[in-house]
Amino acid sequence: MYDIITIGSGLRDVFLLSDQFRLIANADFEGGTAECVALGSKIEIKDIVLTTGGGATNAAVTFARMGLKTAAICRVGEDAAGRDVIDDLKKEGVSTSLVRHVAKGATGYSTLLTASNGERTALAYRGVSGTFGPSDVPFAQCKAKWFYVTSLAGNVTLLKKIAAHAKSTGASLAWNPGRREIEKGLGSIKSILPNVRVLFMNKEEAAALSGKATVEDMFSVLSTPGNVVVITDGPRGAFVQRDGFTIMSPGSGKQAVSQTGAGDAFGSGFVAGFMKSDDLRVALAVGMVSAQSVIAKVGAKAGILKKWPTNAQIKSVNIAKI
Repeated sequence: MYDIITIGSGLRDVFLLSDQFRLIANADFEGGTAECVALGSKIEIKDIVLTTGGGATNAAVTFARMGLKTAAICRVGEDAAGRDVIDDLKKEGVSTSLVRHVAKGATGYSTLLTASNGERTALAYRGVSGTFGPSDVPFAQCKAKWFYVTSLAGNVTLLKKIAAHAKSTGASLAWNPGRREIEKGLGSIKSILPNVRVLFMNKEEAAALSGKATVEDMFSVLSTPGNVVVITDGPRGAFVQRDGFTIMSPGSGKQAVSQTGAGDAFGSGFVAGFMKSDDLRVALAVGMVSAQSVIAKVGAKAGILKKWPTNAQIKSVNIAKI
């Protein structure tokens, strides 16, 4: 029996850092900002960092380092990148017995163009992680107290099977939907929400899924009795609600070296804190400390906390009831 099983992607990440990546305001781009280089130019790269990433593996490392018995489920190819994903998990004490190896397949790959302010643009090749299906999850072997689900490449059918499995085995489910699941619309996943004990996404994703403009209205659409909804707002912090009780943290205001992995660190830190305490304030504090640690380094796993945060770290997080 595992404490938690993470399900989602496992990827090779390549970070390219340069002060020649320019951020330009442009309303034609999602978010209102474009990351640009001069066409035909030769761009000098200040640093290059090769590591592994993907929601399932990033979260698994957080849980393992916090002392939880953890396994990860993801799809990797029989290639060097896939072997690196497996090796990184094993080094962290994460069980890889449930990982799906795809013969002749290519492991997903992301190149992250990282600007001097820590913001980045990801050039993503999903590889075998882009075709996640029910046959990739060995349900008979999935015995855990919690399941932590990240992007499933839009496979809502698989999500429903995981939710049903968690319910039938008495396990709790945490879900951080990916873009392709959100694009399916609220109607396709609304029946699952009562089975999701912790649902978290960023503000833009919550707005797209709920069709609402304010955090208060997003909570009203996405909340279900007894369950927790978390909405993050980048450097501006995060909001948490359960049964009408809402708290928020404004964030530390610290400059990021790289934003990559912050969402995974926050989500897995929050769930780890909630698993150990069943206290929303503790969970939010652990999530914030985890995210702040990750953005201080390049690479989604490089800054993951080595162990459970100290009482001083937890108490340093500003949390208010709203």
